[in-house]
Amino acid sequence: MNGDHTPNLNSDDPKTPLLPVHDPIQRSPSSISYPITSLFTPNNFYILLGPLLCTLICLLVKLDAPVTSIYMLAILAWIFSWWFTEAVPMPITSMTPLFLFPLFGIASADSVARSFMDDVIALVLGSFILALAVEHYNIHKRLALNITMLFCGDPLNPPLLLLGICATTAFVSMWMHNVAAAVIMMPVATGILQRLPRGPTQSNVVGKFCKAVVLGVIYSAAIGGMSTLTGTGVNLILVGMWKSYFPEANPISFNTWFFFGFPLALVIFFALWAILCLLYCSKGSGQVLSVYLDKAHLKSELEMLGPMAFAEKMVLAVFGMLIVLWMTRSITDDIPGWGALFNGLAGDGTVSVMMATLLFIIPNKKQRGEKLMDWNKCKKLPWNIVLLLGAGFAIADGVKTSGLADVLSKALDFLEEVPYLAIAPMVCLISATITEFTSNNSTTTLVVPLLIQIAKTMHIHPLLLMVPGAIGAQFSFLLPTGTPSNIVGFTTGHIEIKDMIKTGVPLKIFGIAALSLLMPTLGAYVFGTNGEV
Repeated sequence: MNGDHTPNLNSDDPKTPLLPVHDPIQRSPSSISYPITSLFTPNNFYILLGPLLCTLICLLVKLDAPVTSIYMLAILAWIFSWWFTEAVPMPITSMTPLFLFPLFGIASADSVARSFMDDVIALVLGSFILALAVEHYNIHKRLALNITMLFCGDPLNPPLLLLGICATTAFVSMWMHNVAAAVIMMPVATGILQRLPRGPTQSNVVGKFCKAVVLGVIYSAAIGGMSTLTGTGVNLILVGMWKSYFPEANPISFNTWFFFGFPLALVIFFALWAILCLLYCSKGSGQVLSVYLDKAHLKSELEMLGPMAFAEKMVLAVFGMLIVLWMTRSITDDIPGWGALFNGLAGDGTVSVMMATLLFIIPNKKQRGEKLMDWNKCKKLPWNIVLLLGAGFAIADGVKTSGLADVLSKALDFLEEVPYLAIAPMVCLISATITEFTSNNSTTTLVVPLLIQIAKTMHIHPLLLMVPGAIGAQFSFLLPTGTPSNIVGFTTGHIEIKDMIKTGVPLKIFGIAALSLLMPTLGAYVFGTNGEV
């Protein structure tokens, strides 16, 4: 006997319990009593804050509107307080409309649940599966090394190498979520920087270049994500809300957004590159860095990956085909695109899921019967983003159906006389400020419904304010907490908050100016904002 009262698990006795039996005298950790003071923690206060705000608004707020509008306002206070404080995990908070809306009489359970699965959500799921395939087969690393080698130069030109690293990150971020792009590209960037000395022996020139590379990766990931609908959840939230509020209007397709988002991102990207070069690439830095960094290092890393296998080629082919299908579904009024063959019933999400499905059918030619992807490889699907998108769509519907939208519209009557050129930068600045303290997606979910009402009050096309508000929510350039991408860069140890502020302030100012100028010009042409909704 070993004296611990643990039964022999190999015993053939049918009475032997399946799980070990603990001595009742021994106290398990779960039975340890805690003092009552342990209940009074900041997190518990934040948990109670949501229901408390909801109750206070229901009891004290009086509006000349249906009672459901007051309930909707109370629910918004509950949800946003939990989002801002992160008292409850964000994905769980995102599911609260599923029980709050029916309980308060805002919408039926079925109608709320539909918000969590529509064509936009399908677009996200399909594109994320493809992004996981790209990551699994190291295609992103191969792409990054190839492009960076093109820009390395001989002798080394630091601004050109920085351009290559940033451009690669921005390109990767166009086709997958910007946080995923930052996570994927940061090891590639820091792998290049490992050749440089660190610690007391590191010169000022080397330290500055390291800062430039890390800042370039995190900001390029954010900027590249602005280009396409799949680059970030913010763009998808905007498109979903547009479809929800204006179901009869032309939907914003993948290529419609690209024709506006890509030129805007390109302008901001080159501004980022110029700022980084001015601040961190001093004259003569090429001679210092050439001692440690050359093409041979990049070439050796690329050779370690070996030649492209069949699986990698097939994943690239499927991804390329998906991009072509996205771009050609709806082209112009004269050239309707392949979507016309299906009478407009097929959407961007349709082809996204269809092409993702092919990955589970095409063999990878590595092992017999093994496909390019299997469900085990999809365990990293970011369900938190999917649930947050669904919550955003549900809130948009709730604000409209509850009558709260009409209340907000009346409260904003004073904006009717304000010129657009004055309010557009203000909208972008407010959104860009809020996003430094909460997630980009939460900011968009909060701001866009308000901007729709402001646009109605000002008698202008809603997209003239919705787009600056949504894209402004992606200008989280100042603090590590602004977005997970910033945290990815901050944890490398190469940058500090003062570096982010020094680079982020001029970048944010330029981004706001560029967006305010491009929206009423290029945006008016692309989105047709000169017409009526």
